[in-house]
Amino acid sequence: MIKVTTVLSPDELEAALRSIGAERYHNLHPFHKMLHGGEMNLGQVQAWALNRYVYQQGIPIKDYAILSNCEDKELRNIWRQRIFDHDGLGDDIGGIERWLRLCESLGLDRDYVKSMEGVHPASKHALETYINFCRRAPLLIGFASCLTELFAPKIHKERIAGMLENYDFVDDSMVGYFRERLTQAPRDVDFALKYVKEHAVTIPQQQEVIDALYMKTGVLWAQLDALYLAYVSPGMIPPGCFVPEDHQAAAAQ
Repeated sequence: MIKVTTVLSPDELEAALRSIGAERYHNLHPFHKMLHGGEMNLGQVQAWALNRYVYQQGIPIKDYAILSNCEDKELRNIWRQRIFDHDGLGDDIGGIERWLRLCESLGLDRDYVKSMEGVHPASKHALETYINFCRRAPLLIGFASCLTELFAPKIHKERIAGMLENYDFVDDSMVGYFRERLTQAPRDVDFALKYVKEHAVTIPQQQEVIDALYMKTGVLWAQLDALYLAYVSPGMIPPGCFVPEDHQAAAAQ
């Protein structure tokens, strides 16, 4: 864990934040290594897409929570683009709809996905933890918690290449969400990182910024821990959660 003992320069602060991703971003999780490496069956990929939907639909809610602590109109106008990216605006269907189409292409029923009925409770609790953190956090810390976007393009590139190459049930039309994020995430992080580097100027502020990124990487990692235990080993699917075999049998009827 990074402990700030002297004020870091803006570049030193950025280096510290990037080191967290190199150590703790969820592209390093065994579940994602299996997913991107073609080591999963259809049911396991369905379970991942279903559970990840909880996080995807919660992103605009998280961003509204952050904006509830923002009194600056100009900052709100910049940040709300993130909400449009996921909720959609005009001709852009948005990231949530793209994710629903991915789930449908994997054979999941749209209404079932939207109901979140079969989602692992740990996925729900992880998202709730993140949203509540953003609701209570000062604006600077809320912005800092979003800096996992520093590392997002790498995971999206891995996912596009790995899933297209390794799964015959995935085609190019199904990875639209990830392609959009290749341009959206760098734009978002340019703003958030610049803001954090300019406004985290004391030891307590810099420590809080670093701790916020630790928290966020923990949220993403915890979701995958739950999925690994439920759908990989030892197969501990909680009562009421998505069971691939049952879902596929019902779809075949």
